[in-house]
Amino acid sequence: MYLTVVFGFIWSGVLSHRSGHNDAGPSLRTSQRGYENQSSSSTSSPSTSSSTSSSSSSKLPGFYFDPEKNRYFRLLPGHNNCNPLTREQLQEKEREKQRNKMLAEDEKPRKKAPRTGLNTSLLLQKRHLGLLPENSYCRLVHEVKVSGMRRHKLEIQSTDNSNPNTDNFRLIVGDSACERVFTVNDVSHGGCKYGIMNFSSSSRGSLSVEMCDNLYFTNRKVNSICWASVNYPDSHVLLCLVGVADTPGCVSLLPASLFSNSNPDQPGMLCSFKISSAWSCAWCLNPQFDKTFSTGLSRRVIVKDAETGRTQTYSTGSDVLAQQFALRVPVLFNGCRSGEIFSIDLRQRGRRDQSWKASRFHQESAITSVRVLQDENYLLAADMLGQIKLWDVRVTKPVQEYKGHYNEHLTQALCQGALQLSFPFPSAVPSLVGQDCYTRLWSLKDGHLLRTIPSPHPTANDLIPSVVFSSKLGGCRGLPGLLMAVKHDLYYFPYNTDYQEGGKQQPATL
Repeated sequence: MYLTVVFGFIWSGVLSHRSGHNDAGPSLRTSQRGYENQSSSSTSSPSTSSSTSSSSSSKLPGFYFDPEKNRYFRLLPGHNNCNPLTREQLQEKEREKQRNKMLAEDEKPRKKAPRTGLNTSLLLQKRHLGLLPENSYCRLVHEVKVSGMRRHKLEIQSTDNSNPNTDNFRLIVGDSACERVFTVNDVSHGGCKYGIMNFSSSSRGSLSVEMCDNLYFTNRKVNSICWASVNYPDSHVLLCLVGVADTPGCVSLLPASLFSNSNPDQPGMLCSFKISSAWSCAWCLNPQFDKTFSTGLSRRVIVKDAETGRTQTYSTGSDVLAQQFALRVPVLFNGCRSGEIFSIDLRQRGRRDQSWKASRFHQESAITSVRVLQDENYLLAADMLGQIKLWDVRVTKPVQEYKGHYNEHLTQALCQGALQLSFPFPSAVPSLVGQDCYTRLWSLKDGHLLRTIPSPHPTANDLIPSVVFSSKLGGCRGLPGLLMAVKHDLYYFPYNTDYQEGGKQQPATL
């Protein structure tokens, strides 16, 4: 009898919706104000009541409960041919609502502190009283500044003003000095185009960007990019291209001077070799193997000397999706689809079994990114379950975890920015873009989530932002902050609050 009455109320609400009436019936007309006016002796709070309603509605197959209209709607396909409701549409609507809310919060001049009661004046006071060590003070001030970064749209300058950029950014990768950023854009008719953007900062506190006109087009997808130091630091760019139809994949080493407005007549690619499919690539900066690069393939790793052509192949049990070389020692770290992370010491050659793996450890899912920290005793690794862990490679154990990231299939790279500025101690911040199009930044020391930055555009699988986080965008005297490319737009989140957009400097007062 009880079940009959409950479903009778629900069905009457549905029928009233179908007939066009606004009255959903007395059983479904309880307002939010009524909840707020309940006495403290009530057995359920507003949050408990709303959560109970949501959970009960989710248990009704084929129905959706709208908390704003306080009524049920059918989710069966074809019920309303003009505007059919599906759970995917409703979830997308809720995500877009949350994104707009976060964008509005980001526009406010005063943002929520990353930690409760944390602000610069309080930190300065504790420092003067001797209650806060110097290194802790620098780290916490850094966190406050990261939480206060505001979005500014950058105008991409080009000598060819008749051809504005209308193709969506797919990848951006900064060089070691962050004066140049290699970009890959998806072309609407298929394939990719790629080039270099040059950044410069002015004494007035502004950042400008110029796109080279000498762009290259390819009908193949660019899977991975890294900068290469062949003749001098960041003299070349290493690209992994996926094969199409009868055209096999390849790895190409291109001179960066190809992408120049001043002197476009440069020689072609330095070298290129055909491969089946490359998931990742890395360049070695160790002086012993300074002309060596690697590519991660399906169940194998290839290490190649760009000058002599000497090749070493390592067979693996899984696809290698992420790679990075250490600097002090010629050791290559690899992340696999199986969740395994292993290292290869290039000084050990000629071993046929897998004893060449210097160290091995595992995560629960496919590794999408690896990043070696500056002291090279620690490594950051992200996987397709959204887990980000900090590993001590000496004991092969995780020492910290960074929660909040969302990922199921992306192979976006971890950006580990060290914003040192005038502080004697660097404060490292790992940042990563999730499949939900949110950019998250954590404190490297304790894993605290410092900032969640929503995308300026609606979320979509083909509009996932790509970011570069650096302490010197625009060169050695550049401006610190976060660079974000999404759709065909470029955004800058300055670390300094006195950033002047477009070089508009306020008059100084004496």
